[in-house]
Amino acid sequence: MADEDLGGTLLRLRRHASLTREELAERSSVSVDVIRQLEQGRKHSARLPTLHTLANGLGVELTTLLGDPPAVSTGDADGPRFVAVRRAVMPVLWASEPEPPGPDFSLDRLREQIADGWTRYHAAEFDVVMKALPDLLGDARTATALEGEDDRRAGFAALGKALQLAGHIAVRMGKTDLALTSLERAMDAARRSSDPLLLPMIVNSTAWTYQRQGCLEGALSIALRAADDMVSAGRDETSDGLKVWGALTMSAATSAARSGDYERAAAMMERAEKEAARVSQLPDGGDNRMVSVFSPSSARIERVRLAVQYGHPEDALALAKGMRLSKDTPPSWRTRLLLDVARAHTDIGDAAGAVKTLESLRRVAPTWMQHHTLAVAIVRDLWTLPNHPVGLRPLAEFLGVGE
Repeated sequence: MADEDLGGTLLRLRRHASLTREELAERSSVSVDVIRQLEQGRKHSARLPTLHTLANGLGVELTTLLGDPPAVSTGDADGPRFVAVRRAVMPVLWASEPEPPGPDFSLDRLREQIADGWTRYHAAEFDVVMKALPDLLGDARTATALEGEDDRRAGFAALGKALQLAGHIAVRMGKTDLALTSLERAMDAARRSSDPLLLPMIVNSTAWTYQRQGCLEGALSIALRAADDMVSAGRDETSDGLKVWGALTMSAATSAARSGDYERAAAMMERAEKEAARVSQLPDGGDNRMVSVFSPSSARIERVRLAVQYGHPEDALALAKGMRLSKDTPPSWRTRLLLDVARAHTDIGDAAGAVKTLESLRRVAPTWMQHHTLAVAIVRDLWTLPNHPVGLRPLAEFLGVGE
């Protein structure tokens, strides 16, 4: 069940925030008795509005309280695959410099493999990416020993992009410290590369990792600084550059919203969506798989997400109504939109609308839905209603919720 460890997670997050039960109760408007019963295991679940307010009181996303869905099936969190990724990110200190690659080495092929890794990452194929990472990182380090300044700098760009990918996978594994180490090394590689967009892309990944750690002020600060630097340097005047700027702006908006400044966040997102309309009008800079996801569709999806997460479900539904997603919208973003719309319907008491949206989600991403704790929480919340809407029982049986 998705919330079997809800009480333990609540206790850990409350202590991490240095809050007493009374202080959390005051922040969240949830009674001290309910918090105590959850933490002591005398109460194993709570309705979705209660979980929302507890998450807001703790300063975390709802999925953090519920327990993030499993992303990488490693079994033992420190098993062989994790060890292999960690060693690839942090090779032995004072190891010999990499030898130049052999005659069969192809920098173009390495770039293609890294781009494919990002495609699979956005398709939520985390196990596949994790398995490939050690070899990718090893080959990328070898590429930094290529002869010729241009090829060497291109090799560092490949290494930076591979380390950035490793950082994202580490976050999905719940290893944010390893992620920050990987991203710090990615930044060093980016500075030695010839790609002016790589460093701000990695900064954006770092801001996301800070968000996962609850370091919202730091996440907001670095995202805004990197975005401003891009504008000052005129790097938002190409398609790829504008995408990176947009991703940084959306990241900053998320940090602002989580810090309680929803109006500032909404203004950032409105500007980002307007700017996204320019993406298709600007010169294309290269392989879209290697740059940030930013388009009118992704900006609107982020606006929906922020609205529903921070207590504006009516705004979320209005933004989502009649949306047409572009072809380049990653599958993971499409599924997240459906989940957010279902949550917004639940928040305004529209059980039938929530079920209809969840049925669409089941058709699009059944396995993802089964493992997503928020999807289960929504169905469980609907199941407590005295009158079940049509279609709820099959969803409850599919997710293991019910009597």
